[in-house]
Amino acid sequence: MKNAAMHLNSAQPLPSAATRDGLGEGLLIAGKEKKVVVLCADLAESTRTVAFKKKFPDRFIEVGVAEQNLVTIASGMASMGKIPFAASFAAFSPGRNWEQIRTTICYNNVAVKIAGCHAGLSVGPDGATHQALEDVALMRILPNMTVIVPCDAIEAAKATIAAAQHPSPVYLRFGREKTPTITTQETPFSIGKANIIIESNNPSCALIANGILVSEALLAAETLKKEYGIETLVINCHTVKPLDEKTILDAARRCGKIVTAEEHQKAGGLGSAIAEFLAQSDVPTPMRLVAVDDSFGESGTAEELLKKYHLTAKDIVAKVQELVSSHEPPSEGAVEGERITRREGTALILSNGTTVRTIPELHYALMSMSDGDFSKHMEKGSNDFAEWIRAEFEDHSLANALEKCTTKEHVAAVLAFRK
Repeated sequence: MKNAAMHLNSAQPLPSAATRDGLGEGLLIAGKEKKVVVLCADLAESTRTVAFKKKFPDRFIEVGVAEQNLVTIASGMASMGKIPFAASFAAFSPGRNWEQIRTTICYNNVAVKIAGCHAGLSVGPDGATHQALEDVALMRILPNMTVIVPCDAIEAAKATIAAAQHPSPVYLRFGREKTPTITTQETPFSIGKANIIIESNNPSCALIANGILVSEALLAAETLKKEYGIETLVINCHTVKPLDEKTILDAARRCGKIVTAEEHQKAGGLGSAIAEFLAQSDVPTPMRLVAVDDSFGESGTAEELLKKYHLTAKDIVAKVQELVSSHEPPSEGAVEGERITRREGTALILSNGTTVRTIPELHYALMSMSDGDFSKHMEKGSNDFAEWIRAEFEDHSLANALEKCTTKEHVAAVLAFRK
């Protein structure tokens, strides 16, 4: 995957294909199982379900321009043991038939697979009415629904095949525009398991993206490293629900900062899902969201729209710079006698740039802190952790206990006991 990022920046572009093409290819493979059926709302060519129609005509149902019927019929077929894929434009399904999806599919927990095609701004000239920017939010709030946003055509095919084997409802989001193919047939795909596609020994920020913005995140990561010396993790979080909580939590602990990127409204999408999770975890984390900011789209080319609505690698770089600079540690060349630690209200800004506001946050920050960073808080015969806890929480007992500590492990043990 690192090579993919390099090729994205090179004069030799990677092969490209639309994720909807992956849907068509995946259905041909999934269709080897005779229980698989495909229903379409008069959009077989556009949704790429036409290939399934030609190969398995007896298992293809043309519903016509009737999206409510599309998913309701699919629900009935699933109830009788079939594995139905219901395909239309995302603006219409789930945009027009959300209530039927809620009541006939999710409430009954039947294994219908909803393919929302032509999603996002990259639909381009079709304009705001056809640019579904709310579909992930609509789907992820429904009980029993799994939500997948593939990053390229290869991953889209894998997601389609995996969805056919999944026992519950699945929403699959596909785009119209050709985008770089950044995965390979060997790249692992599992529902609910995010993939780290750029690793780092000393990351300052995690970039978590899905859909077509994964390739933009790769470009951003290369720019940040080459031009600014900022190391990042890049994570392809193709499954918005259920989230890969372990990978996200590990990224939050390692990096202390997260930027998400998605071709969707800022509210209710990938960034919201991650923020909701981390806010309830033991590692609440500073974040920035690259997404459409409470706005409808408009007519234009995909490239023009992604630039106008700030969904490019350049915009991701800017958000990382903003986030990293707002949580930078003090410089090494501090004035003699000045402590390395800065405070921001009741928060403690650690020497590695992590901001902590509570004792549990400090405990978890210590678990990933290097010995070198730890030693900076124990210089000049003082203990920053004890001083902060005494000043901000007036917990003199805990502060006194910490003043007796000389190692990171000892401090962490005392905090673990008291948190």
